[in-house]
Amino acid sequence: KLVKKVVPQLVEAIRAKDRCFSSIEQQSAGSYYERVKVSEPNEFDIMLVMSVPRIQLDESDDTGAYYYVSFKRTPKEKGWLKFLDEDGKLSACKMIQALREIIKQEVKNIKDVEVTVARKKAGSPAITLLIKNPPSEISVDIILTLEAQQSWPLSTQDGLKIKQWLGTKNRRDFRFESLYLVAKQNKREKVLKGNTWRISFSHIEKKMMNNHGNSKTCCESNGPKCCRKGCLKLLKYLLEQLKMKYPKELEKFCSYHVKTAFLHSCVVWPNDSDWHLGNLDHCFQQCLKFFVDCLQKSQLSHFFIPQYNLLSIEDKARHHFLSRKISHELNNGFPVFHE
Repeated sequence: KLVKKVVPQLVEAIRAKDRCFSSIEQQSAGSYYERVKVSEPNEFDIMLVMSVPRIQLDESDDTGAYYYVSFKRTPKEKGWLKFLDEDGKLSACKMIQALREIIKQEVKNIKDVEVTVARKKAGSPAITLLIKNPPSEISVDIILTLEAQQSWPLSTQDGLKIKQWLGTKNRRDFRFESLYLVAKQNKREKVLKGNTWRISFSHIEKKMMNNHGNSKTCCESNGPKCCRKGCLKLLKYLLEQLKMKYPKELEKFCSYHVKTAFLHSCVVWPNDSDWHLGNLDHCFQQCLKFFVDCLQKSQLSHFFIPQYNLLSIEDKARHHFLSRKISHELNNGFPVFHE
């Protein structure tokens, strides 16, 4: 209720204050909206999606995930020009800054709810709102997202291997969806300019999670139930608990790692019969073993961009640390769940 009260008011203000932002649409993303949130709903992800005229993408490294964005021709809306850097590239940093300023001003006008803007987190693409909800507080990550009506880059061509799981037609339909880019600093740049964008597939992931069955009727009111979402919840919960226990050692891991391992597991075991509701325990352990195997090899390919390894080799020691902790949990009946 609180989030629904605060966010639309901000969106109205953003649209009114800057013509470039006038087309912004609010879209929900993340675990709460995919119905895989584990604990209290105290964290929300909201994407502010704005359509952009035709853009050119230039890779900023060899991952195939990070790009420089420039306009193919000078946009009709001249307001865009203030967001270009000296090389004519669209600066993620400048756009986030402008958005942040509008939001900081507008939260002062919100009545009956105490809202503040959290301090900027280095490298994070989000503007985080903190909404007082005694005795706790709700955090809302607002993520600026560009939407381009053009085909996905070459690096995605061999990804999304869902033909056996969700079918060839679904794969084709997904690949015709818009291209989304979020403002995300590429740490591998030699000179950090803050003008890189990362491709985002959260809109596709949400569709996959909400229609996750090999058969059309999986988990529908009159269809058979599966345990896929239950598995993902448990995977995320286990990582959350371990991160609370070992914050320093596991700081580089996030729920996207286990989500990616889970999506790959859905490809390895594509049939609904592999995920029978009564087999949650077995399926969860199977997914975990798959993830441990990735950690031991320091190799977890991005689900949509196969050349992009989410586990960089220089963090090998951290990968082995997490794989040992998970193996300990697996072999001892998950003590961390009972602590």
